[in-house]
Parts: sequence; C-alpha cells; structure tokens
Amino acid sequence: IRHEAVVSTQSTRGAPPKKRAQKARPSHHKGRLGKRVKMVREVVREVAGLMPYEKRILDMIKTGGASAEKRIYKFAKRRLGTHKRALAKREDIKEVYSKMRARQAMT
Repeated sequence: IRHEAVVSTQSTRGAPPKKRAQKARPSHHKGRLGKRVKMVREVVREVAGLMPYEKRILDMIKTGGASAEKRIYKFAKRRLGTHKRALAKREDIKEVYSKMRARQAMT
C-alpha cells in the first residue's frame, strides 16, 4: 500500500496571514547623494570648472536652435555611454547655464 502525502488546501482554517512591515535594507540606500558628497562635488565644480566636452554642451545650449536638445543628447550619449547619464548631464549643464545667467543678471 502506497501512502500519498496529504497537503491541506483549505484556506479558511486558522488566522489569515498578515504582511509584516520590513525594515529598509542598507543596500537600498546605496547610490543616494549624501550631504557631504554633494558639497564636495559643488566645491570641485567651482574650483576646477567645466570639462571641455561640458563646455561644448554649454555652447550648444547658448546657440540653441530647433534641434539643440537632441544634438546635446546625442553628443552627451556618445561621450558618456548611456541614455540615463546623457539626460542627467544635459539637465546638469542646463542648470549650470541658468545659474550663470542668474549671476549675470544680478550684476
């Protein structure tokens, strides 16, 4: 005689399972920008200025034109390698340019 393993399939017995809130893992914090790193990067940008390819992107923003956004993206992507990095760099340089213009408007 062969005995089959009996598996309970009744879902109405006992207390229903509850989801437990889990603590955020330290690994989920990786990659976030901290206060100190942010400050250090600002100081380095202030002291060292822009890299040559960033200056070219800034020049493209200044000259503008109909397809400037796409040209800037394509240029940044060739230099940086990924779509995400190219978009982030484009926004970063735009921010630098807006700060430059704001500074000029004040003086």
